[in-house]
Amino acid sequence: MKFVDEVRIYVKAGDGGNGAVAFRREKFIERGGPNGGDGGNGGSVMFVANPQLTTLLDYRYQQHHRAKNGEHGMGSDCNGHGAEDMVLQVPVGTLIRDEHSGELLVDLSDPGQQYVAAKGGRGGLGNMNFATSTRQTPRFAQDGGKGEEVTLRLELKLLADVGLLGFPNAGKSTFISRVSRARPKVADYPFTTLVPNLGMVQYKDNLSFVMADIPGIIEGASEGVGLGHQFLRHVERCKVLVHLIDMGAEGEGRKPLDDFNILNAELKKYSAELASKPQVVAANKLDLTEARERLGPFTEALRRKGIRVYPVSCATGEGMQPLMDAVAEVLFTGRTGKIHVEAPAKKTAARAPAKKAPAKKAPAKKAPAKKAPAKKAAKQASRKSAAKKAPAKKAAAKKAPAKKAAVKKAPAKKAPAKKSARKPVAKQAARKAPAKKSAKKSGGRR
Repeated sequence: MKFVDEVRIYVKAGDGGNGAVAFRREKFIERGGPNGGDGGNGGSVMFVANPQLTTLLDYRYQQHHRAKNGEHGMGSDCNGHGAEDMVLQVPVGTLIRDEHSGELLVDLSDPGQQYVAAKGGRGGLGNMNFATSTRQTPRFAQDGGKGEEVTLRLELKLLADVGLLGFPNAGKSTFISRVSRARPKVADYPFTTLVPNLGMVQYKDNLSFVMADIPGIIEGASEGVGLGHQFLRHVERCKVLVHLIDMGAEGEGRKPLDDFNILNAELKKYSAELASKPQVVAANKLDLTEARERLGPFTEALRRKGIRVYPVSCATGEGMQPLMDAVAEVLFTGRTGKIHVEAPAKKTAARAPAKKAPAKKAPAKKAPAKKAPAKKAAKQASRKSAAKKAPAKKAAAKKAPAKKAAVKKAPAKKAPAKKSARKPVAKQAARKAPAKKSAKKSGGRR
């Protein structure tokens, strides 16, 4: 059966029947009065959620749905027969929107839930209803009301508890076939899965949940690349997302960490609410040698982000039980400790200052290192200035003795000056004295 998850249909409710204009005409009964009956109500168009349906294929080929009209009223007080409602069966999880405004009218998420999309018209009143004491023969009746008509858009969102995400050929179909009885198509080429697949997973203690496998998402899916991202609507109701990483991917630039980042970016472009759901990251295809070689760097990269990686092999079944335990714990208890979505973020936040503290101190250490030359330069400058001042001091020291010498010599010079001043007098006296003697001698001689 072809899978169809979005259609546009036109629905028209039935019109109400018109009221009758009639009068009683019987033998021996003159002027019997009005006896026109009322018209019947038109049929409504209603939707009912049926858990046995999984596709909107029936509405792809039949897009116009009209309910029957109500019968008209008749004489002898006979009312028209009301039309039956038109019931349209849709899968559980169908969203009904107004085609023109885009408004969401109802979400049929519960089995047996009903919704009246177009209400039938009301039947008109016959002339018997308009008879009064002053108007005993009304010759008019009321017409039936028109039924509603509307153009709707039906969107199907599968009801699943766990959703499988990943690039094409990542092993999603193999995964769901191993944990459930679903048997989707499995092949060794991309885009093997063209429609979503549902599988019932039987867990421990009589617990079970529904898992949905959707086609692969690639880079640019939000712009229509590949199969687009319209299939992401089928995992919007899921409480847990299993992100399957192809560790053995081949091609230019294909790295497990790049695939993880690309898929999360496409989720954010589609819906921020969907991107914020808990994710259980599973590294698949560990039965390959190159996959085991890539596991270490990939695990370390996600560990820094606070995300735990579950290494599995869908082909051999290795590591499947720990992965299913983590999925079940998030689904049934709401705790995310095993997948390290919230708790590791706090740990990394607590460790971050410890790591950043040295980073902050490092510049502080480097800053002194940069200032060290300045200090050295200052020291060198101070040494040079000291060296320059030292000669100045020495020169001052040398000059100081010179001054002292000058001070000492000055008295020495003055002392001789006094002596010389005295000596000349003495000499003059001495000289004069001989002159007297010479005068005496000369006088005596004379």
